[in-house]
Amino acid sequence: MILPVRRSLALAASRGSRQLRLARAVPSALRPAPLRLCAATYSTTAIRRQDAFHAQLERAGPSAVPSSSVETPSQPQTLTEKIIQRYSVGLAPGKKVKSGDYVTLKPQACMTHDNTWPVATKFMAIGASRIHDNKQVVFTLDHDVQNKTEANLKKYAKIEEFAGKHGVTFYPAGRGIGHQIMVEEGYAWPGTVAVASDSHSNMYGGVGCLGTPVVRTDAASIWATGRTWWQIPPIAKVTLTGILPPGVTGKDVIVALCGLFNNDDVLNHAIEFTGDGLHTIPVDDRLAIANMTTEWGALSGLFPIDSVLERWMRAKATTSAMFNPDAASGKFTHERINDLVQNQLTADPGASYAKSLYLNLSTLSPFVAGPNSVKVATPLKDLETQDIKIHKAYLVSCTNSRASDIAQAAKVFRDAATDGAIPKIADGVKFYIAAASTLEQQAAEEAGDWQVLLDAGAIQLPAGCGPCIGLGTGLLEPGENGISASNRNFKGRMGSTEAKAYLASPEVVAASALKGKIAGPGWYQKPEGVEKVIIGEGSGNFELDKAISIEDALDKLIAQAEGLISNAEKDITGEEAAAPGAEEETLTEVLPGFPEKVEGEIVFCDADNINTDGIYPGKYTYQDNVPVEKMAEVCMENYDTTFGSIARAGDILVAGFNFGCGSSREQAATSILAKQIPLVVAGSFGNIFSRNSINNALMGVEVPRLVQRLRETFKDGDKALTRRTGWKFVWDVRRSMVTVTEGESGKTWSQKVGELPPNVQEIIARGGLEKWVKAEISA
Repeated sequence: MILPVRRSLALAASRGSRQLRLARAVPSALRPAPLRLCAATYSTTAIRRQDAFHAQLERAGPSAVPSSSVETPSQPQTLTEKIIQRYSVGLAPGKKVKSGDYVTLKPQACMTHDNTWPVATKFMAIGASRIHDNKQVVFTLDHDVQNKTEANLKKYAKIEEFAGKHGVTFYPAGRGIGHQIMVEEGYAWPGTVAVASDSHSNMYGGVGCLGTPVVRTDAASIWATGRTWWQIPPIAKVTLTGILPPGVTGKDVIVALCGLFNNDDVLNHAIEFTGDGLHTIPVDDRLAIANMTTEWGALSGLFPIDSVLERWMRAKATTSAMFNPDAASGKFTHERINDLVQNQLTADPGASYAKSLYLNLSTLSPFVAGPNSVKVATPLKDLETQDIKIHKAYLVSCTNSRASDIAQAAKVFRDAATDGAIPKIADGVKFYIAAASTLEQQAAEEAGDWQVLLDAGAIQLPAGCGPCIGLGTGLLEPGENGISASNRNFKGRMGSTEAKAYLASPEVVAASALKGKIAGPGWYQKPEGVEKVIIGEGSGNFELDKAISIEDALDKLIAQAEGLISNAEKDITGEEAAAPGAEEETLTEVLPGFPEKVEGEIVFCDADNINTDGIYPGKYTYQDNVPVEKMAEVCMENYDTTFGSIARAGDILVAGFNFGCGSSREQAATSILAKQIPLVVAGSFGNIFSRNSINNALMGVEVPRLVQRLRETFKDGDKALTRRTGWKFVWDVRRSMVTVTEGESGKTWSQKVGELPPNVQEIIARGGLEKWVKAEISA
């Protein structure tokens, strides 16, 4: 009988058996290893993304990249920097890349999904006729797979035809979610760079591949040239110590990280996970954690290339060799894995990180995110006492719908069985299941887990995104509560804005469906002496962190001493420091046709973390040819239904911090332009929104002080989501200065802001990257 053999091989790596993991004694290999002392730099300020841009055309040479000084060969690098080093082109001889550098990036792979046709339209519009490297490009149809309308089927057919014409690898609707396919088919290979026109590209970090999102216009550029631009983000090290207790999963890890470090701690950072606790986290759980680093605000979530990953890959290679006649030429081969292990990439001792955080896994319990925010994380035990009724439950998405997740959900129902009869889900609850891919569903079927869930009354959906993106069957209705194993529970994303959405592990979702309220399966075993989750800054190693703090303090004292000496020397020589503002003002060149000043009345949306679902509803995202008038009408409706009647053409939109977080949809920028709002001002922006803004000719400026002043001024009035302020905002592009007049009789103040350099002006002045590339190609 071949099925048991096939199942054991197919699942040995992906499941990583939580039961076996929990039963093991702690080997000496898991004890904290000696750590080398190095200075650490802490920062909570995200690097600005909209201040620079450079050409990425095929003919562009090193001069297209903003210059950086050549570093000495001995410069220690993080794992992120090492991978980017390998995939950067046009670097100066001897140059070692570091955080903050702009590079021309040639990714190993670039995936697009249902947005492939809009990318193809851009590709053709810029005058390109041939994909630069069709082996670099992957098409996967996964988002709107339940939509059988003529228009959607026609779009899917055009994508398949385009793939055939250009020799691009194509995965049809129903085969699975693109990110899962990228991992299981080996496109996201450890030690490489893989990008996708989707915000959850971070997931590839679970297998040691640097995955990061790009936007549609970037994808079109990669198709045409093989390259795009990227700024290496600040890099955060997250140390996971200890061992997960029984009943705690990778999903609980990332839900806790999002909810406990919830002050934009890693916003626009690249994350590297490390620590002795990684040995207890199997690859499937790593994929879930890396996937949701997107919701944590990060641009990537990278796990190391270690023995856990090697075992997972060996199992896949063995399975491939046994059941695939062409395995010798496949991606998962023992030969390739041998090469990976022998040339293993690791962070250098002494590599510099922008910040360091830690979480003690041994102190973690099951957590639930929400409602309607990943920044609100509550221990499951606290919610269980509240009897929160559940109307819909979801085991869907690329986050937690692999065979191992389905097995855990099925175990909940098996454990509750009486005389072998699988119990039914609670009355009034609908439980939707969709595998991450057909291969994962097949493995779950062979194990009998899929049938257990169907016998319990679960509703089967095709392998794809579906409810997670707010498309197809089973969306939340007004007044309903839903609990999902997916990654994002923003208001209105999974249905009505008047519904509440929670996120949890597959077993908690299944237990909630069974009991009709938020509940767990009772598997959690609290370690003796644990009363709260232990988290903090540093590595979790008290002695090391204390030594680093002392070294940082010494560095500051030395800097202060050098300043005192410098001032004393000036006193002795009679030199005087220049008066503030006495230096000559630096002016930015303003290109012909670009406005020297942008001004208008401020309309204030008083909220932080306004996400792309709030700006442009997901239900319109994959509808092609939405009229500009309709885009303007629905702009910001998921945030505030009254926005459309309050905001006017020519207004300056001001919002709080982390504006535009969430997905990679370009319509978040273009719908604001459709509303004829030329400029968005925020305390800070989500990186992918900043990139979309530049690529689509929407201007943006970060002015935290303005957000603070608006909140101070209007704190005692009605808490309006959208408010006309009567304040005037003027942005002087040449002087890189903003001036704010606080009402007719209010004070006026000014402050310097980041420069909008001529190369970015050129992109915006030409109407966005698409038109700019077209002009460059035809020049």
